Amino acid sequence: MTNEHNQEISGKRSGETSGIERKLLWALGITIIIFAVEMIGGFLSNSLALKSDAGHLFGDVMALGLTLLAVHISRRPASPRRTFGYHRAEVFAAIINGVTLIFLSVFIFVEAYARIMSPQPIKSILMLVVAVTGLAGNGVVIFRLRGHARDNLNVRAAFLHVLGDMLASVGVVVGGIIIFFTGNYMVDPIISFFVGAIILFGAMGVLKEAANILLEGAPGHIDYGKLKADIESIEGVLSVHDLHIWTISSSNLVLSAHLEVSDQSTHASQSILKTVTGFLKNKYRIHHATLQIECECCTEVDCGCSVF
Repeated sequence: MTNEHNQEISGKRSGETSGIERKLLWALGITIIIFAVEMIGGFLSNSLALKSDAGHLFGDVMALGLTLLAVHISRRPASPRRTFGYHRAEVFAAIINGVTLIFLSVFIFVEAYARIMSPQPIKSILMLVVAVTGLAGNGVVIFRLRGHARDNLNVRAAFLHVLGDMLASVGVVVGGIIIFFTGNYMVDPIISFFVGAIILFGAMGVLKEAANILLEGAPGHIDYGKLKADIESIEGVLSVHDLHIWTISSSNLVLSAHLEVSDQSTHASQSILKTVTGFLKNKYRIHHATLQIECECCTEVDCGCSVF
Protein backbone atom coordinates (compact mmCIF):
# COMPACT_ATOMS: atom_id res chain seq x y z
CA MET A 1 0.00 0.00 0.00
CA THR A 2 1.50 3.36 -1.02
CA ASN A 3 2.00 6.36 1.23
CA GLU A 4 -0.41 8.31 -0.96
CA HIS A 5 -3.07 5.67 -0.44
CA ASN A 6 -2.48 5.69 3.32
CA GLN A 7 -2.81 9.47 3.36
CA GLU A 8 -6.02 9.24 1.34
CA ILE A 9 -7.56 6.76 3.81
CA SER A 10 -6.36 8.83 6.77
CA GLY A 11 -7.84 11.98 5.29
CA LYS A 12 -11.16 10.27 4.62
CA ARG A 13 -11.39 8.91 8.16
CA SER A 14 -10.41 12.30 9.59
CA GLY A 15 -13.26 13.92 7.65
CA GLU A 16 -15.71 11.27 8.87
CA THR A 17 -14.52 11.81 12.46
CA SER A 18 -15.00 15.57 12.19
CA GLY A 19 -18.58 14.96 11.03
CA ILE A 20 -19.19 12.69 14.02
CA GLU A 21 -17.81 15.31 16.40
CA ARG A 22 -20.07 18.05 15.04
CA LYS A 23 -23.17 15.89 15.43
CA LEU A 24 -22.11 14.82 18.92
CA LEU A 25 -21.64 18.47 19.94
CA TRP A 26 -25.15 19.29 18.74
CA ALA A 27 -26.53 16.25 20.53
CA LEU A 28 -24.68 17.13 23.74
CA GLY A 29 -25.98 20.70 23.74
CA ILE A 30 -29.59 19.63 23.20
CA THR A 31 -29.33 16.90 25.83
CA ILE A 32 -27.96 19.28 28.47
CA ILE A 33 -30.94 21.60 27.89
CA ILE A 34 -33.45 18.73 28.14
CA PHE A 35 -31.73 17.42 31.28
CA ALA A 36 -32.06 20.81 32.98
CA VAL A 37 -35.71 21.14 31.96
CA GLU A 38 -36.64 17.63 33.17
CA MET A 39 -34.72 17.91 36.44
CA ILE A 40 -36.40 21.21 37.31
CA GLY A 41 -39.77 19.87 36.14
CA GLY A 42 -39.28 16.70 38.19
CA PHE A 43 -38.75 18.62 41.41
CA LEU A 44 -41.57 21.08 40.72
CA SER A 45 -44.05 18.33 39.83
CA ASN A 46 -42.71 15.87 42.46
CA SER A 47 -42.56 13.16 39.76
CA LEU A 48 -40.00 10.39 40.34
CA ALA A 49 -40.54 9.26 36.76
CA LEU A 50 -39.41 12.67 35.49
CA LYS A 51 -36.46 12.70 37.89
CA SER A 52 -35.53 9.19 36.71
CA ASP A 53 -35.75 10.33 33.12
CA ALA A 54 -33.57 13.32 34.02
CA GLY A 55 -31.12 10.88 35.63
CA HIS A 56 -31.08 8.93 32.42
CA LEU A 57 -30.40 12.18 30.59
CA PHE A 58 -27.49 12.83 32.94
CA GLY A 59 -26.17 9.47 31.76
CA ASP A 60 -26.71 10.68 28.20
CA VAL A 61 -24.67 13.81 28.92
CA MET A 62 -21.85 11.67 30.32
CA ALA A 63 -22.08 9.27 27.38
CA LEU A 64 -21.97 12.03 24.78
CA GLY A 65 -19.16 13.85 26.59
CA LEU A 66 -17.06 10.71 26.91
CA THR A 67 -17.82 9.82 23.30
CA LEU A 68 -16.57 13.22 22.15
CA LEU A 69 -13.42 12.77 24.22
CA ALA A 70 -12.84 9.26 22.88
CA VAL A 71 -13.37 10.36 19.27
CA HIS A 72 -10.87 13.17 19.79
CA ILE A 73 -8.28 10.86 21.37
CA SER A 74 -8.74 8.21 18.67
CA ARG A 75 -7.65 10.75 16.05
CA ARG A 76 -4.14 10.76 17.47
CA PRO A 77 -1.74 9.06 15.03
CA ALA A 78 -0.16 5.68 15.63
CA SER A 79 3.32 5.59 17.13
CA PRO A 80 6.11 3.00 17.54
CA ARG A 81 4.76 2.37 21.05
CA ARG A 82 1.07 2.20 20.05
CA THR A 83 1.16 0.84 16.53
CA PHE A 84 -2.65 0.67 16.22
CA GLY A 85 -3.09 4.22 17.48
CA TYR A 86 -5.64 5.16 20.14
CA HIS A 87 -8.79 3.66 18.64
CA ARG A 88 -9.61 1.66 21.75
CA ALA A 89 -10.19 4.84 23.72
CA GLU A 90 -13.80 4.48 22.56
CA VAL A 91 -14.02 1.04 24.20
CA PHE A 92 -12.88 2.36 27.58
CA ALA A 93 -15.37 5.22 27.31
CA ALA A 94 -18.16 2.75 26.48
CA ILE A 95 -17.27 0.66 29.56
CA ILE A 96 -17.39 3.74 31.80
CA ASN A 97 -20.79 4.63 30.32
CA GLY A 98 -22.13 1.12 30.83
CA VAL A 99 -21.00 0.83 34.45
CA THR A 100 -22.36 4.29 35.27
CA LEU A 101 -25.74 3.36 33.85
CA ILE A 102 -25.91 0.17 35.90
CA PHE A 103 -25.44 2.16 39.11
CA LEU A 104 -28.02 4.69 37.91
CA SER A 105 -30.60 1.98 37.20
CA VAL A 106 -30.09 0.46 40.66
CA PHE A 107 -30.64 3.89 42.25
CA ILE A 108 -33.88 4.33 40.29
CA PHE A 109 -35.13 0.88 41.37
CA VAL A 110 -34.49 1.73 45.04
CA GLU A 111 -36.25 5.10 44.77
CA ALA A 112 -39.20 3.58 42.88
CA TYR A 113 -39.61 0.90 45.55
CA ALA A 114 -39.72 3.62 48.22
CA ARG A 115 -42.43 5.47 46.25
CA ILE A 116 -44.49 2.29 45.96
CA MET A 117 -44.31 1.85 49.70
CA SER A 118 -45.27 5.49 50.22
CA PRO A 119 -47.02 7.07 47.17
CA GLN A 120 -46.76 10.86 46.85
CA PRO A 121 -48.99 13.38 45.03
CA ILE A 122 -47.81 14.60 41.61
CA LYS A 123 -48.60 17.62 39.45
CA SER A 124 -49.57 15.62 36.38
CA ILE A 125 -50.03 18.51 33.92
CA LEU A 126 -46.53 19.89 34.54
CA MET A 127 -45.15 16.36 34.42
CA LEU A 128 -46.84 15.80 31.07
CA VAL A 129 -45.66 19.07 29.50
CA VAL A 130 -42.04 18.51 30.54
CA ALA A 131 -42.11 14.88 29.37
CA VAL A 132 -43.41 15.87 25.92
CA THR A 133 -40.64 18.48 25.66
CA GLY A 134 -38.04 15.85 26.54
CA LEU A 135 -39.51 13.43 24.03
CA ALA A 136 -39.23 16.00 21.23
CA GLY A 137 -35.65 16.84 22.16
CA ASN A 138 -34.62 13.18 22.22
CA GLY A 139 -36.14 12.74 18.78
CA VAL A 140 -33.90 15.50 17.40
CA VAL A 141 -30.78 13.93 18.97
CA ILE A 142 -31.60 10.46 17.63
CA PHE A 143 -32.11 11.90 14.16
CA ARG A 144 -28.64 13.46 14.24
CA LEU A 145 -26.81 10.38 15.58
CA ARG A 146 -28.53 7.53 13.75
CA GLY A 147 -26.20 7.59 10.72
CA HIS A 148 -23.05 6.87 12.77
CA ALA A 149 -24.53 4.55 15.40
CA ARG A 150 -24.16 1.42 13.28
CA ASP A 151 -20.41 1.67 12.69
CA ASN A 152 -19.02 3.17 15.90
CA LEU A 153 -19.38 1.43 19.27
CA ASN A 154 -19.05 4.58 21.31
CA VAL A 155 -21.52 6.52 19.17
CA ARG A 156 -23.83 3.51 19.37
CA ALA A 157 -23.52 3.56 23.17
CA ALA A 158 -24.52 7.23 23.20
CA PHE A 159 -27.29 6.53 20.67
CA LEU A 160 -28.68 3.75 22.88
CA HIS A 161 -28.61 6.09 25.85
CA VAL A 162 -30.74 8.60 23.97
CA LEU A 163 -33.01 5.93 22.43
CA GLY A 164 -33.63 4.46 25.86
CA ASP A 165 -34.41 7.90 27.19
CA MET A 166 -36.81 8.52 24.32
CA LEU A 167 -38.66 5.30 25.18
CA ALA A 168 -38.63 6.34 28.82
CA SER A 169 -40.07 9.72 27.86
CA VAL A 170 -42.90 7.93 26.08
CA GLY A 171 -43.54 6.02 29.29
CA VAL A 172 -43.52 9.23 31.34
CA VAL A 173 -45.96 10.86 28.90
CA VAL A 174 -48.30 7.88 29.17
CA GLY A 175 -47.92 7.93 32.95
CA GLY A 176 -48.76 11.63 33.07
CA ILE A 177 -51.91 11.06 31.05
CA ILE A 178 -53.00 8.18 33.29
CA ILE A 179 -52.36 10.17 36.47
CA PHE A 180 -54.24 13.18 35.08
CA PHE A 181 -57.38 11.16 34.29
CA THR A 182 -57.30 8.66 37.17
CA GLY A 183 -55.37 10.36 39.97
CA ASN A 184 -53.51 7.08 40.57
CA TYR A 185 -50.05 8.18 41.76
CA MET A 186 -48.81 4.58 41.86
CA VAL A 187 -48.22 4.87 38.10
CA ASP A 188 -45.24 7.16 38.73
CA PRO A 189 -42.93 4.61 40.44
CA ILE A 190 -44.09 1.90 38.01
CA ILE A 191 -42.96 4.07 35.11
CA SER A 192 -39.69 4.65 37.01
CA PHE A 193 -39.11 0.89 37.15
CA PHE A 194 -39.72 0.81 33.39
CA VAL A 195 -37.12 3.56 32.86
CA GLY A 196 -34.60 1.75 35.07
CA ALA A 197 -35.10 -1.49 33.14
CA ILE A 198 -34.43 0.28 29.83
CA ILE A 199 -31.26 1.82 31.21
CA LEU A 200 -30.04 -1.52 32.58
CA PHE A 201 -30.77 -3.40 29.34
CA GLY A 202 -28.88 -0.85 27.22
CA ALA A 203 -25.93 -0.81 29.61
CA MET A 204 -25.53 -4.60 29.55
CA GLY A 205 -25.57 -4.63 25.76
CA VAL A 206 -22.83 -2.01 25.52
CA LEU A 207 -20.68 -3.77 28.13
CA LYS A 208 -21.08 -7.10 26.35
CA GLU A 209 -19.86 -5.69 23.05
CA ALA A 210 -17.00 -3.79 24.71
CA ALA A 211 -15.89 -6.99 26.49
CA ASN A 212 -15.94 -8.88 23.18
CA ILE A 213 -13.58 -6.29 21.68
CA LEU A 214 -11.19 -6.41 24.64
CA LEU A 215 -11.19 -10.24 24.49
CA GLU A 216 -10.21 -10.08 20.78
CA GLY A 217 -13.50 -11.70 19.80
CA ALA A 218 -14.69 -11.82 16.22
CA PRO A 219 -17.13 -9.01 15.33
CA GLY A 220 -20.70 -10.11 15.95
CA HIS A 221 -21.89 -9.20 12.45
CA ILE A 222 -19.29 -11.39 10.70
CA ASP A 223 -19.93 -15.10 10.14
CA TYR A 224 -16.52 -16.77 10.54
CA GLY A 225 -17.42 -19.84 8.47
CA LYS A 226 -18.94 -17.81 5.64
CA LEU A 227 -15.96 -15.45 5.47
CA LYS A 228 -13.58 -18.42 5.29
CA ALA A 229 -15.67 -20.02 2.55
CA ASP A 230 -15.81 -16.73 0.63
CA ILE A 231 -12.02 -16.44 0.64
CA GLU A 232 -11.61 -20.06 -0.47
CA SER A 233 -14.01 -19.42 -3.36
CA ILE A 234 -11.64 -16.83 -4.84
CA GLU A 235 -9.80 -18.16 -7.87
CA GLY A 236 -6.29 -19.32 -6.99
CA VAL A 237 -6.97 -19.93 -3.28
CA LEU A 238 -6.95 -23.63 -2.43
CA SER A 239 -7.61 -23.34 1.31
CA VAL A 240 -7.45 -20.99 4.28
CA HIS A 241 -6.10 -21.75 7.75
CA ASP A 242 -4.95 -19.87 10.86
CA LEU A 243 -7.73 -17.40 10.18
CA HIS A 244 -8.18 -14.77 12.89
CA ILE A 245 -10.61 -11.85 12.95
CA TRP A 246 -10.68 -9.28 15.71
CA THR A 247 -11.55 -5.69 16.44
CA ILE A 248 -9.30 -2.77 17.35
CA SER A 249 -12.32 -0.51 17.59
CA SER A 250 -15.89 -0.89 16.37
CA SER A 251 -14.98 0.65 13.00
CA ASN A 252 -11.48 -0.83 12.69
CA LEU A 253 -11.50 -4.56 11.91
CA VAL A 254 -8.35 -6.65 11.56
CA LEU A 255 -7.76 -10.04 9.93
CA SER A 256 -4.81 -12.40 9.56
CA ALA A 257 -4.71 -15.71 7.69
CA HIS A 258 -2.58 -18.18 5.78
CA LEU A 259 -3.65 -18.82 2.19
CA GLU A 260 -2.67 -22.03 0.42
CA VAL A 261 -2.23 -21.61 -3.33
CA SER A 262 -0.84 -23.76 -6.13
CA ASP A 263 2.92 -23.73 -6.83
CA GLN A 264 3.33 -20.62 -8.98
CA SER A 265 5.32 -17.45 -9.44
CA THR A 266 5.58 -14.76 -6.80
CA HIS A 267 3.87 -12.35 -9.21
CA ALA A 268 0.82 -14.63 -9.46
CA SER A 269 0.72 -15.01 -5.69
CA GLN A 270 0.81 -11.25 -5.23
CA SER A 271 -2.12 -10.95 -7.64
CA ILE A 272 -4.12 -13.34 -5.44
CA LEU A 273 -3.19 -11.30 -2.37
CA LYS A 274 -4.45 -8.14 -4.05
CA THR A 275 -7.73 -9.83 -5.00
CA VAL A 276 -8.33 -11.19 -1.50
CA THR A 277 -7.52 -7.92 0.29
CA GLY A 278 -9.78 -6.02 -2.12
CA PHE A 279 -12.59 -8.50 -1.51
CA LEU A 280 -12.25 -8.22 2.28
CA LYS A 281 -12.29 -4.44 2.06
CA ASN A 282 -15.33 -4.19 -0.21
CA LYS A 283 -17.55 -6.91 1.26
CA TYR A 284 -16.55 -7.07 4.91
CA ARG A 285 -15.08 -3.57 5.44
CA ILE A 286 -11.82 -5.10 6.71
CA HIS A 287 -9.14 -2.58 5.76
CA HIS A 288 -6.26 -4.15 7.67
CA ALA A 289 -5.55 -7.72 6.50
CA THR A 290 -2.25 -9.56 6.99
CA LEU A 291 -2.10 -12.56 4.65
CA GLN A 292 0.64 -15.15 4.22
CA ILE A 293 0.87 -17.19 1.04
CA GLU A 294 1.81 -20.87 1.24
CA CYS A 295 2.13 -22.99 -1.88
CA GLU A 296 0.74 -26.53 -1.96
CA CYS A 297 4.28 -27.95 -1.94
CA CYS A 298 4.89 -26.61 1.58
CA THR A 299 5.13 -29.04 4.48
CA GLU A 300 5.78 -28.50 8.13
CA VAL A 301 9.38 -27.70 7.15
CA ASP A 302 9.63 -24.20 5.70
CA CYS A 303 10.31 -24.52 1.99
CA GLY A 304 11.05 -20.84 1.62
CA CYS A 305 8.17 -20.09 -0.77
CA SER A 306 6.06 -18.05 1.62
CA VAL A 307 5.67 -14.38 0.83
CA PHE A 308 3.74 -11.53 2.51
